[in-house]
Formats: sequence, structure tokens, C-alpha cells
Amino acid sequence: MTLPRFLQIHTLHNYPAALLNRDDAGLAKRLPYGDAIRTRISSQCLKRHWRVADDAFALKNLDVPMAVRSRETPRLIKERLMEAGVAEPLAQIAVEGLRAAGLLDKAKELKGKDALATGQAVLLGYAEIEYLVQRCATLAGEHTEEKALKTAIAAFLKDEKKNIEALRHGSGLESALFGRMVTSDVLASRDASIYVAHAFTVHEAQVENDYFTVVDDLLQEAGEAGSAGIFDTELASGLYYGYLVVDVPQLVANLEGVPIKDWAHITAEQRALAGRVVQSLLHLVATVSPGAKRGSTAPFEWAKFMLVEAGDWQPRSLAGAFQNALPTRQAGLRQAAVQRLADEIARMDAAYGAPLARRYLAVDDVTVPGAQRLPLNALADWAHTAVVQASVEV
Repeated sequence: MTLPRFLQIHTLHNYPAALLNRDDAGLAKRLPYGDAIRTRISSQCLKRHWRVADDAFALKNLDVPMAVRSRETPRLIKERLMEAGVAEPLAQIAVEGLRAAGLLDKAKELKGKDALATGQAVLLGYAEIEYLVQRCATLAGEHTEEKALKTAIAAFLKDEKKNIEALRHGSGLESALFGRMVTSDVLASRDASIYVAHAFTVHEAQVENDYFTVVDDLLQEAGEAGSAGIFDTELASGLYYGYLVVDVPQLVANLEGVPIKDWAHITAEQRALAGRVVQSLLHLVATVSPGAKRGSTAPFEWAKFMLVEAGDWQPRSLAGAFQNALPTRQAGLRQAAVQRLADEIARMDAAYGAPLARRYLAVDDVTVPGAQRLPLNALADWAHTAVVQASVEV
């Protein structure tokens, strides 16, 4: 038995003729690695789509308050205050007071429209928003003068900073998973518990320029030749290696408000939510695809291979298996990629001897030494049990 301090998830996804993630020039993002240039999918792109996915395993179905990432959060707070019966002028003053007290960023004396938007998008939990709205609505009922209301709000934020930080799930599930970095004097930054690498092709980049025209229906009916526009876009195909790590102690601490060092000593019931999060996450990682250009490329894919490793040692990627790119014209490319991973695991185990429990999903006839093959539901259940029981058999 070993303590599943880290869950490492390795995936292979195959996408033909898609533009999943673009750079500033509108081209497929690329990555120089080893002996070839690869196409890649950024970690922020992957996390975004897992976060907002709407299906049976969506994060929002876990009965945990979510969060909103926006520059317009102050405007939302003002609207909520007005819905709570606060007059518009007092709601505006309350928001200006929150900004002046350093709620969303460093303290700034802002007026009017300038107070209703932040310079950068800030992640704020809906539980935090509701708490702020309730307290500000109460204070607005007690103080109708601008100076008095702003002074009261500043005092409340200073005195109740720990109360805001201590709100269970206050900063939202997204923050508990992917972290939050703020320069606020009031809100707390939160360490991420899910670490996500950029996915990249296991072979050299395969890109094609797609040239197309737009037909003008009315001109065509009139018998005129030509088009309404000529365009081109880049499309890429490839087998992508993905890697992410679930820091189980950090996840439990973020969700339950317990010290990280105590995560394995609390009750299984207190770890139950973390187990459900991991269970849903595995489904999302396996089945949710980046959604760019859906209408013209239908870039929907389920993982062709997924390996989950659980153990107490520091995590390590298997990206080194693909430092030398696989030949693109190789028969059985997916099977060859899994064999590369299996060989890399064998070399790492021989060198380090890390006690890792392994389970995997595969659509092809492949094997991973020392690992049991499972369908997705059973694989997600296994990971869930490892977190809840705080132990896993190697």
C-alpha cells in the first residue's frame, strides 16, 4: 500500500484537420522539442474547456459554488446590490469603496465607470460575491453619506478579511483546482492543486493551409461568376501527448480548509468531495476537446490512451519518451506511442524504483507493464477510491 499523494495522468488524443489552439498570427501553436517542431495545445486552453464543459461530468454538477473570471466583477456586484434593494447611487459608492479598500487589486480611488471594471480579469467566487453584497447592503442601509459608507466598507474589509478567506469554497471550485493569483489587499491567493502541461504531438508538426472561397448565393442565381471572398486558414493533424498532476493534499486542503499536512488523517467523508472532483476530472480530461473552429472541423475526440499513476513520490512527466519524434508515416502510430511510454516507464522504474500504482485505458491492443487495464468508469472509480481511502495498492 502507498499514499496517493499525487495522481499523474498521461493521455494520447488524436485530432485530424483541426485548429485547436492558435497563436497571435492565427496559426496553430507550435513547440520546438527534441529533433522536431511539434504542434501543441496550451495548458490554459485545456483548463478552460474542462472548466466550462457542460455534460454529465461537468464541474458545476458537483454542488460546489463556482467562480466568475472577469474584468466586470465590480459591475456585477453593483447590479447585485441594486437587486437587493440598494439605490443606484449608494450601490455605486459601495463599489467605489470596495475598490478604494483594495478588494480586487491594489487600493485605487476610482469614480464612475472607471470603478466598474478592473485592469485584468479577476477570479472571484460566487460565495465571496454574495458575502460582499450582503455586508455592503447592510452597511448601505446604515450609512447614506458617501464618506461614511466608504469608511465603513474599508473597516469591514479590514476586520473581516479572515472571515472572507475562511468561507468554505468561497473562491469557487475553479480556484480550488487551478489556483488564483491576486494582488488584492483583501482576497487570498490560492495555490493550484491541478498542474497541467502543454500537450504536444509525439511526431513532427503536420500542418496544411486550407484555401477556401465563400459563394454569394444571390450573385450565383443572377448568373455571375466569382466569389464573395477568398480566405485561408491553417489546419493541423496529430497525436498529442498530454500530462497533468493532481496534488491530492493541496486539493483536499483547498476544498475542506484543512492543513495540507493533515489531509490523510481527516475522515474519509471529508475527502469525499476531492474524490468526486478527481472522478469527474478524469472523465473531462478523457472526453472534452478544445472547441476552436467547431463548425468547420468538428474537433471532437476521446482519449485513445490514458494512464493514471498514484504514489507518494514527486511527479515526473513521460514527455522524454517523445524527445525523438516518431515517424509520421509509421504504421500503428498510436501503438508505437504507447510502447514508447511503456519503455520510458521501464527505464524510470529501473533507475528509481518508485512505488507507483498504475491503471490504464486503451482502445488499441496495447499493454503497460505492471498496470491493469480498465474502462473509463472503472478507472475514474479507482482514482476516486484512492483519494477517499488515502491509500492505494501498488
